[in-house]
Amino acid sequence: MRTTILTAALALTTGLAAADPQTLTVDVWADNWFAMHVNGTLVVEDSVPITTERSFNAETVTFTADLPMTVAFEVKDFKENDTGLEYIGTDRQQMGDGGMIAQFLDAATGETVAVTDAAMRCLVVHRAPLDRACADARDPVAGSGACGFETTEVPADWTAADFDDTAWPAATEHSADAVDPKDGYDAITWDPAAQLVWSEDLVQDNTLLCRMKVEG
Repeated sequence: MRTTILTAALALTTGLAAADPQTLTVDVWADNWFAMHVNGTLVVEDSVPITTERSFNAETVTFTADLPMTVAFEVKDFKENDTGLEYIGTDRQQMGDGGMIAQFLDAATGETVAVTDAAMRCLVVHRAPLDRACADARDPVAGSGACGFETTEVPADWTAADFDDTAWPAATEHSADAVDPKDGYDAITWDPAAQLVWSEDLVQDNTLLCRMKVEG
């Protein structure tokens, strides 16, 4: 387990009239890697590289922002290449699975301000393999046979507060049994309302862009 505590004092504004900026603490756990933006500004990136085997950890960051705010997550499950597989060429060759969870707390009171749940919208930008039989291939080659893949272009300015995500699918909530959260997850006391989220497919959907509104 590796938990990183960071502090960021940021002027994150939407351009809308707002009350005094609020200091928030966010806890994030992802399988395997994430970056989080607030109103288009990068606030925190997973400190453990996605190429690290079993790169599971939680990050906790304190920052200041005007509410309402838009939070945008890029989340990635580890894959060695566009086959979507890991441990290629070994007896552990397999498709990995993803998942993430986050909660935003008032830094002064500890009260929950927002959590990840099905109200988020998530766009899948990398899906592989398209056929699960790829995991059993002796010499899996991306784009060949069962090991096809799909990519979607990352939209410009997708982290901005005014980006229109209404056409994106809603996030899917997944149980802890389905995600099997690992190192770092248990280091956080999660609000019961905070949900593990991903797309509908924890296994074949490898890279997601997710957005949520925090009203305050």
